[in-house]
Amino acid sequence: MEKFVAIIMAIFAAPLLIGGAYLLSLGGSPYYLIAGVIILTTAFLLFKKHWSAYGLYALFIVATMAWALWESGFYWWALAPRVGFPLIFGLLMLLPWVSNKMRGPKTQVNANAAANASTTNTAKKSPLYYWGLLVSVIVGALLSFGSLANNATDKLGELNLTAANDDEQNVSSDETSANLGDPLSNGQQTPDGEWSAYGRTDYGQRYSPLDKINTDNVKDLELAWQIQTGDVKGPNDVGETTYQATPLKIGNGLYLCTPHNWVLALDADSGETLWKFDPQVEENLQRQHQTCRGVSYYAGQATSPVQVQKIAGNTFENASKQCDAKIFIPTSDAKLYALDPNTGQRCQDFGDDGALDLMHNMPFNQAGYYYSTSPPVIAGDTIIVAGAVNDNYDVNSPSGVIRAYDVNTGELLWNWDSGDPDNTAPFDVNDPTQTYKTSSPNSWSVATADEELGLAYFPMGNRTPDQLGSYRNAAEEKYATSVVALDIETGEARWVQQFVHHDLWDMDTPAQPTLLDLDTADGVQPALVVPTKQGDVYVLNRATGEPIVPIKERPAPQGYLIAGEHAAPTQPYSGLSFEPEPLTEKDMWGASLVDQMMCRIEFNQLNYDGRYTPPSTNGSLVYPGNFGTFNWGGIAVDPENGVMFGMPTYLAFTSKLIPRDTLGDAETNKGEQGVNANEGADYAVELGPFLSPLGVPCQQPPWGTIAGADLATGDIAYQRKNGTVQDLSPIPIKLELGVPGIGGPIITKGGVAFLSAATENNFRAYDLKNGDVLWNVRIPAGGQATPMTYLNSKGEQMVVLVAGGHGSVGTTIGDYVLAYKLSDQDK
Repeated sequence: MEKFVAIIMAIFAAPLLIGGAYLLSLGGSPYYLIAGVIILTTAFLLFKKHWSAYGLYALFIVATMAWALWESGFYWWALAPRVGFPLIFGLLMLLPWVSNKMRGPKTQVNANAAANASTTNTAKKSPLYYWGLLVSVIVGALLSFGSLANNATDKLGELNLTAANDDEQNVSSDETSANLGDPLSNGQQTPDGEWSAYGRTDYGQRYSPLDKINTDNVKDLELAWQIQTGDVKGPNDVGETTYQATPLKIGNGLYLCTPHNWVLALDADSGETLWKFDPQVEENLQRQHQTCRGVSYYAGQATSPVQVQKIAGNTFENASKQCDAKIFIPTSDAKLYALDPNTGQRCQDFGDDGALDLMHNMPFNQAGYYYSTSPPVIAGDTIIVAGAVNDNYDVNSPSGVIRAYDVNTGELLWNWDSGDPDNTAPFDVNDPTQTYKTSSPNSWSVATADEELGLAYFPMGNRTPDQLGSYRNAAEEKYATSVVALDIETGEARWVQQFVHHDLWDMDTPAQPTLLDLDTADGVQPALVVPTKQGDVYVLNRATGEPIVPIKERPAPQGYLIAGEHAAPTQPYSGLSFEPEPLTEKDMWGASLVDQMMCRIEFNQLNYDGRYTPPSTNGSLVYPGNFGTFNWGGIAVDPENGVMFGMPTYLAFTSKLIPRDTLGDAETNKGEQGVNANEGADYAVELGPFLSPLGVPCQQPPWGTIAGADLATGDIAYQRKNGTVQDLSPIPIKLELGVPGIGGPIITKGGVAFLSAATENNFRAYDLKNGDVLWNVRIPAGGQATPMTYLNSKGEQMVVLVAGGHGSVGTTIGDYVLAYKLSDQDK
């Protein structure tokens, strides 16, 4: 047995010796080389049955504990990989089947045994070396497991929710609704029990004035119904085939879309499918995404509520009809359909028999390179459509133009192209000589609108190629990675606030801007709130673009640039920010010393000078990574209290530029991650998460959190780790490390925030005040969508989540729609 333990220790020591020496040559920690030498020496002495192995290893454990506490503090998830295997080997050495085989000089600790020199067998059982190792292992284990009681990462506190808790404040439902969004096209407000736009209203707050479900009774939510849509990921679909849809609730119907752009109208009481529109989008592996985040609703002039009818078959094949109200669906083959909300039939007067081809006037028309994944924004009688352009596939790609159409006819009203921003007069859609700018910055996420100010707000992405700046003109440099306010009537840009200068990192503004009237020290201001991938949350005056929470500039790294490239000398940051501290070698993580060491080696090999380290041919570390501290899921805002709830996520990425002549036969263009060709450019680019050899993030957890903040002051009240690894680990253990996620939250007047999103199959409700988990249920697939809430015909508050998983994130794939309500005894 002792030889077996010695051999295992020697095998473990070998990579520490080799890797530790290499790490030291890179300027890294000497510990791993020293550990390799000591463990190998201990293994040799153990193999030879020398008690000195125990003395040496006891000293090693003491030194390891001191080093681990110095590097990581009293934090379990940082201590565990540093001391785990050393303690395990110590325990193995303490087994009687190992210790009883030792021989050599023995120092007695048993007085009776010392008096009986003739009892030589007893002398083998209790040398000081044995007890020294036992004590070091026990103390090390106590310190390690004791750190579990220390909340080393969470910030605990409370939001001030005075408005929600003030019993003397009697605000009518009409007054509350007036604070939640613009009127619908028929002049009415969204009723309290409905959800008429992606963020509930055009203000994008994701806040419901319903309070039947509250912090006291949310624990009693039960599944009311569930359905499966029938749209599942196929063998020829792209990797990022995802369910990201947030349903709308209009009248008696729920309207949602599926990854292949089906539109389903469900009975809001039972979940029964009333009609289905399947535009029969063809598969195309050149798309980077196969997803749909939602549909858009135009109320028309009707005053009576929508009454969805039961229609059999695929309504795409049915005859078109005249429509007043409309449901709009953008598709991944670059079409925009207008549908009758009652029957699902195409609206014959819109475009070409209910459809617009969004590829009109594009400079390049590669199939799969342009499409809309997010619902258009509707303001008055105008529908404004933006779209996604594939990242890093081709220098010559379609335009990121934003276009406004007449919501009833489909007539082009204006076009705003960030590559030619002053030319907003509508192009002739039938003139192929009129083309938009090549590859100009696009807006792939969700927009918002303020009809009273006459402005629509678009989060802007970057120009492809994202990591190569030499192709951009001055206008593209101005509007990329920003939020821009466009005049709803003319399309002219009224103001722009940029969040990254000369973006070389694919830091697209990913989330829907949120609008609210914010009570500040300078009085009530019309505010716009937008979170970014970098973790900054910008709070701006939506009329002027001026900051409400201060924005400052700080120096940015300038090294590692390729020939002909430059980096902005400074970059902006907000006074309200969830950005992480810069990474150091001490932050590297792993399941054991070996893979932690491998992460340290890679960390030291990569170029990294902190946030905004330029991409390089050697490879650069990007942190926060391209996945974003915030992504399209964004935040939810309580407009009555002026607070936000969100899910900051922390994953480092790597970015490497590959010279064209060294690309060889590398497989390219398989999604946003991996190697993308940048056809026509001198460099391809390789992007991906910074992972250990075991496929876990190289930086230590938490990787996912939930947080609440005051928007007027920029103060973060709390930030807490969120989610377990039960669906990420080979062993389904509920270890709450705080896992990454993608998806968004909602808030209700009942003081509850709902969020799934994390990379585990769970749906949770949180106390908005402090982030406590109040309700937590397992769901059958990944919940990478933003939930919503409404009232059914019985006046019961429902909470709905689409759970279908996320192809590239790796959560469980499915096609579920889940609806919850309070149990009967709690109504």
